[in-house]
Amino acid sequence: MGCLRVAHPSKFVHSLRRPLAALVLVVLPLILCAQQGEPASLRGTVRDSQGKPVAGATVRLQAKDAAQPLSTHADAEGKYSFTVLHQGVYALRAEMTGYSDAAIPSLFVGANEAKTADLTLLPAKAGASQPGSAKPPEFFDQPQFTVAGVTDTTNLGGHGSDTVVRTRETIAKETASLGKASVVAPPASPDMEESLQEKIQREPNNAEAHHSLADVREKLGDSLEAVREYQRAAELEPTETYIFDWGSELLLHHAPEPAQEVFSKGNRMFPHSVRLLVGIGASWFARGVVDQAVQKICEASDLSPDDAMPYLFLGKMQSAAATPPAELVEKLHRFATLQPENAEANYYYAVGLWKGSSSRSATDVTQVETLLDKAIRLDPKLAAAYLQLGIVHAAQHDFVAAIANYQHAIQAAPESDEAHYRLAQAYRQAGEADKAKAELQIYDQMTKASAEKTERERHEIRQFVYTLRDQPPAKPH
Repeated sequence: MGCLRVAHPSKFVHSLRRPLAALVLVVLPLILCAQQGEPASLRGTVRDSQGKPVAGATVRLQAKDAAQPLSTHADAEGKYSFTVLHQGVYALRAEMTGYSDAAIPSLFVGANEAKTADLTLLPAKAGASQPGSAKPPEFFDQPQFTVAGVTDTTNLGGHGSDTVVRTRETIAKETASLGKASVVAPPASPDMEESLQEKIQREPNNAEAHHSLADVREKLGDSLEAVREYQRAAELEPTETYIFDWGSELLLHHAPEPAQEVFSKGNRMFPHSVRLLVGIGASWFARGVVDQAVQKICEASDLSPDDAMPYLFLGKMQSAAATPPAELVEKLHRFATLQPENAEANYYYAVGLWKGSSSRSATDVTQVETLLDKAIRLDPKLAAAYLQLGIVHAAQHDFVAAIANYQHAIQAAPESDEAHYRLAQAYRQAGEADKAKAELQIYDQMTKASAEKTERERHEIRQFVYTLRDQPPAKPH
């Protein structure tokens, strides 16, 4: 067998350079692409108010950092898609002749994420609609529940610890507050109630009058008649506001299953409403189903990543969880990333990191301390951040620092019974028995007063007795 002979080594190397360079140009982008993962994408379906696909609808996607939007058309099944997207915040809009535009003004798409977002086109309003366009459907043919009465909630209990029960009540109240105008309304009076009743007698189908009467009756303490008026307003005119107020009234009065039904049907009509998704999540949480609650509020945060409200609900939910779900902590991370100068964003993410890790390295502890220090710098009156920092230092057996943290927490929020309790424990660990005893006495007095206050508040918010279709009446618990 003969041997390959090379006339000159330098000529052989030169002959390899050109194909080798070409190979690098082909392979290197493939390697980089593999390292970066698949590009992000967005897809979904455009439907009308009856749930039917809208073929041919124009769908536009506008990135905040782009001058021109991307555009496509829905196919015969109403489906659209955008591929090869980069991480960022987008505005999504669907348009079709004979319909009002549907839009999601702020939609976050993460790196390598395959996101789904559906849009619902409602018929154009009278005067702008096209011939033959359908009228919006009635919101309910027949509700799947009946509210039969109210009962005292003084002895209201619930599954789980007192912290869990109190968190559920707090979230229900704060969900209801999302439907209240920021403008201070005049106090309700029997004269206002009578005037609205007279107006409804003249105009029985006036949805606004029914809704206003519901507001007045709720303020006057007639919650049963209030919820019926909220329902009537939503049935006459199924706007996002009227549907939300109906659902939140049910949730506020401890009727989570009916509230969830109302919020869910509203979400199908208004899929880009952040607060309707929060309402669904709050209803799941009130029922004790934490995973579903977190999922829905995470969806709400995806609809409007710059809106702090869903993240704040997630932060409150994690306070009732021994170990928060990973998805919840991830969203709080995004909150802190998008709003780095928000004290609560830093605080809630720090708590999520602390509670979400069973084995904490020195690096983890340092990151938590850094976030809490930043939260305190941004808001020196954020007592919860001082309290959590004390918990972190106590876990590291630095009781001197923990005592100082708890003292700052009490200065910022003197009503914090937990801060007094933890300060007592830190004093005990530090060998200061007399100070520990004094703090425990304060704690005992505060918990007694807090229990009396909670009892009064529960008595004020009466509980609906409701019947679900094909099921016996729900019993007060």
